[in-house]
Amino acid sequence: MTDLLRQIEDIVAPTIVGMGYELVRVAMSRGGTLQIMVEPADGGPMDVEGCAVLSRALSAVLDVEDPISSPYTLEVSSPGIDRPLTRAKDYARWTGHIARLETAEPVDGRRRFKGTLLGLEGDVVKLRLDDGQETGVPLASVSKAKLEMTDALIEEHRRALEGARQAH
Repeated sequence: MTDLLRQIEDIVAPTIVGMGYELVRVAMSRGGTLQIMVEPADGGPMDVEGCAVLSRALSAVLDVEDPISSPYTLEVSSPGIDRPLTRAKDYARWTGHIARLETAEPVDGRRRFKGTLLGLEGDVVKLRLDDGQETGVPLASVSKAKLEMTDALIEEHRRALEGARQAH
């Protein structure tokens, strides 16, 4: 993560948290889109209205702080079903689901891993690979990680949406 993205995180995080959400990721595309990915702090599903309200609030905060010198487009979004894994707690929360990980430097001779998340032990992501072997990838080495779309993941998402509808 670049210094600019860290600075943006520091600028937007208090507003996001204050509005009842959690910051999942801040990214900047080559095309000039600043993506701020958020989710409700209560673990519920994200809706379009939540993204719109957050977008207006974050746009105002970013206009005041003005951390980006070039023109950009702000995009506030939810992580989606096949979400990126960006925080240590994501690896515990999504234990049992299939994930793909990439590392900046090789770990045990490889940079790409796919398998069932077994959780986080200390600062090591535990995976059961497709061949049945278990491996550990240091969290600090992970450069990119996301859940793989599976029937089980879709079903869990469906149940969460159903539960949120019943709560309202």
